[in-house]
Amino acid sequence: MIADYVIVGSGSAGAALAYRLAEAGRSVTVIEAGGTDWGPFIQMPAALSYPMNMARYDWGYASEPEPQLGGRRLVVPRGKVIGGSSSVNGMVWVRGHARDYDHWAEQGASGWAYADVLPYFRRIEHWHGPQPSDWRGEDGPMHIHRAGQWSPLFHAFVEAGRQAGYPVTQDYNGQQQEGFGAFDMSVWRGRRWSTANAYLRPALKTGRVRLVRGQARRVVFEGARAVGVEVARGGRIETIRAAREVVLSASSINTPKLLMLSGIGPGAHLAEHGIEVRADRPGVGQNLQDHLEVYVQFAARQPITLYRYWNLLGKALIGAQWLFTKTGHGASNQFESCGFIRSAAGVEYPDIQFHFLPIAVRYDGKAAAEGHGFQVHTGPMRSPSRGSVTLRSGDPLAPPVIRFNYMSHEDDWRDFRRALRLTREIFAQPAMAEHVRHEIQPGIAAEDDAGLDAFIREHAESAYHPCGTARMGAADDPMAVVDPECRVIGVEGLRVADSSVFPRVTNGNTNAPSILVGEKAADHILGRAPLPRDERSPWINPVWATSQK
Repeated sequence: MIADYVIVGSGSAGAALAYRLAEAGRSVTVIEAGGTDWGPFIQMPAALSYPMNMARYDWGYASEPEPQLGGRRLVVPRGKVIGGSSSVNGMVWVRGHARDYDHWAEQGASGWAYADVLPYFRRIEHWHGPQPSDWRGEDGPMHIHRAGQWSPLFHAFVEAGRQAGYPVTQDYNGQQQEGFGAFDMSVWRGRRWSTANAYLRPALKTGRVRLVRGQARRVVFEGARAVGVEVARGGRIETIRAAREVVLSASSINTPKLLMLSGIGPGAHLAEHGIEVRADRPGVGQNLQDHLEVYVQFAARQPITLYRYWNLLGKALIGAQWLFTKTGHGASNQFESCGFIRSAAGVEYPDIQFHFLPIAVRYDGKAAAEGHGFQVHTGPMRSPSRGSVTLRSGDPLAPPVIRFNYMSHEDDWRDFRRALRLTREIFAQPAMAEHVRHEIQPGIAAEDDAGLDAFIREHAESAYHPCGTARMGAADDPMAVVDPECRVIGVEGLRVADSSVFPRVTNGNTNAPSILVGEKAADHILGRAPLPRDERSPWINPVWATSQK
């Protein structure tokens, strides 16, 4: 059977796209290299550190040695499973700031300004907040709920932000991002609400979507037109054909790799690997961006943190409660309080994000610090550093070469130091006094610029938000890879719909914006008029030009 559309990748954008195409009566084949997402490691929110470190669910990529980070190789988890990275992420739901999308439009992604995308975010969401909001959706596939902030530590962190002079926001995904408040999470009835659960399974039930397990090797062309995808499955190689179009939704790492293996990319680089150049697009694999963060950790005065469960019996009790009731600590990602602030006067909208966690532990679940503690993940949101994804060889099974070039711009160091010093100011407020025993890391030895820089160099980690490697822009922009309708420039019948197309990383976690791309691309593919623009303005701090708070 030849489907109308072939989509490579069942992740955040791919699943949403398949759902909307099927809803419109089109037939779709979705190619997915990974297996099932069933099991507690993925479905239980508190187990989030496990799947991204399991070869069963993760592509297992790592960066090249990062020169500014002491030559460290950083892990680059990408979901190799139904639902893609939405099945292995932290379930933190952040749309991004309105100005992010206005910037996209200014960079040539016409039709992607905030007024254009706000209606799509509302279409995506089924918002289960403390009160209805016309900034939020009420009947979309993605169930989103507001964290309950079960621990006094969550409330103390928000209050400390207020005491430090920052606003408290009732909904950072609504009109006002700037400030401190409760996080939203993509969790529903105690389960991870991935795009596999929200979009893919309902799409499969229509009978118009077929899921094919196998690894895509390249796009197949007849002349200048994409007509299918070559796939390795069941020990053999076959071509899965598309009657209308092929869409790559394979992640910001695998999508540029597939484009280059298919002859679309920097001509000289393709020639080096013996690949015939079909479209010389120098922007393919370039413009790689990410968020870098550090964990600022504190020892706790009171034994009220998650550390009390940091043993076999405690974990078993949480797991058993979740397994039988889908409630308790297992039903939360534990990122329940947040902050979005500006690093300096003259910064128009937030460029620092905080994730507060009521335990001092690494993201991979290892090395709980000295007993009871807590931490905040923080870092700048708009680094000027850019990296690349390139081919290691012409072998489709070879992992790509990933170079982020983290901290390669002098502004990165300035902004990171500011983030750390502002973090310390917040934790020095009266609301945290009864909770903070002492700072674990960076620690009192890291006070001056050199000490903070050394800490950043040794301890900064990826927040796992890679994007931008097939940038959207005007069709005559030589570094753009896709036009504003997600069509790959220079060929026919091929589109990209995933975080690869972001012109610049959004202000926060990237799952929601990735789903947005799939939703909006569906309307472009179907030839529909876009949803009517919503011209409401976001809240911008009225003193932003002269004050940091």
